[in-house]
Amino acid sequence: MAEFFDALTDDHRAFIARQPVFFVATAAPDARINLSPKGMDCFRVLDDRRVAYLDVAGSGNETNAHLLADGRITIMFCAFDNPALIFRIYGRGAAILPQDDRWAELAANFTPLPGTRQIFEIAIDQAQTSCGWGVPHMSFERERQTLSKYHAASTDEARFGKYAICTASIDGLPVRNPTRPAY
Repeated sequence: MAEFFDALTDDHRAFIARQPVFFVATAAPDARINLSPKGMDCFRVLDDRRVAYLDVAGSGNETNAHLLADGRITIMFCAFDNPALIFRIYGRGAAILPQDDRWAELAANFTPLPGTRQIFEIAIDQAQTSCGWGVPHMSFERERQTLSKYHAASTDEARFGKYAICTASIDGLPVRNPTRPAY
């Protein structure tokens, strides 16, 4: 049975710290729902009502566009080992870019990654646990290095090319782009 919380507990923090992958879902009116897997040790609990994750440029910037348009975001973690558990964070999010006043404060929580584009900060409305009994057992092997290697080998000009700068979401919604490198 699902249980809801108004803030993160120490048990939630410990569970989050053990998970090598999480999923991000956003939506905007009249747009597709975006659902993305994330890894690379880029998620941080800031306090019992705020979390954030470091975003590395990839194939699009849907989360940025959806948060500008609507603000709602759901983060999901699930255990692929024992004990079974699904943990969701429901909240309101915002993209913090390298040119923003709060960048240095938030960036201090992360290890810099090649290709860093923005940090998504989420104010938690509610958290939820559920059983997770339908999630298969799987084991973590390793992080993929392809994206980091690509960005590390790119010039600043290339990093602000097709993988960092998106003029719009796939549904034509506007996005905010970095105007300077993150690190």
